[in-house]
Amino acid sequence: MYEYIIGKVTFINPYYIVVEANGIGYQVSVGNPYRYSGKVDQEVKIYLHQVIREDAHTLYGFSDLDEKQLFLKLISVSGIGPKSALAIMASEDHGGLIFAIENEDAAYLTKFPGVGKKTAQQMVLDLKGKLGELETSDAAVEAMAQTTIHSANQALTEALEALSALGYSEKEVKRITPKLEELGTLKTDEYLRNALKLMMKR
Repeated sequence: MYEYIIGKVTFINPYYIVVEANGIGYQVSVGNPYRYSGKVDQEVKIYLHQVIREDAHTLYGFSDLDEKQLFLKLISVSGIGPKSALAIMASEDHGGLIFAIENEDAAYLTKFPGVGKKTAQQMVLDLKGKLGELETSDAAVEAMAQTTIHSANQALTEALEALSALGYSEKEVKRITPKLEELGTLKTDEYLRNALKLMMKR
């Protein structure tokens, strides 16, 4: 089992990044690929969790151990798979997520893609009282701040594609697009962070 990988980020798309180490490019699924935009061709350390299935071997990546531990806690809940767990973590409001679970706020939890009332209740049942050791990571915020500037249209398009990759429906994406356009010229990562905040307000 892999613990982490150290290598250079060579490719980014809405679904994953590619990290090259020792001449091999590893496809790593992450919650917000564009947090690594400023790290292209730079060396990074990404913690990993490998999921092996009959039709695929997938690596999931995290900026630190706290993120990885939160992911492992989430996928232990019945009804939450790796993709759903990444989508839940993509907003990076881990403190808010933990608070909602501890306070049995199912209404907040059902705002995440793929989380219905039953799954939200299961999250509370399985995880309440078990997440206190996990803290919101400042490292993730710092990593996200290192982004390159794209053109406004390209950056917005990439952010919308990333929302779709996280599991939000076309209707949900279209609903918030005008609000994102009103924000003016932003980086992809900034559009995505604002989009996720808007999604949580619905």
